[in-house]
Amino acid sequence: MPRKFDPWPVFFRREFNRNWPFLVGFGITGAVITKFSLGLTEEDAKNSKFVQRHKNWHLVQ
Repeated sequence: MPRKFDPWPVFFRREFNRNWPFLVGFGITGAVITKFSLGLTEEDAKNSKFVQRHKNWHLVQ
């Protein structure tokens, strides 16, 4: 019985060659955002004007 042609490897190879810069960019951006987010402390939140301004935002709705 002849083997059927599987188009998925061809599709993924072509799409990866076209889209790898976007994947790398998303990965780097996600890593940087995660690094800075995990580096924030409660002291940083207390001193942040943005956090103080939006602290009770959920009570407004």
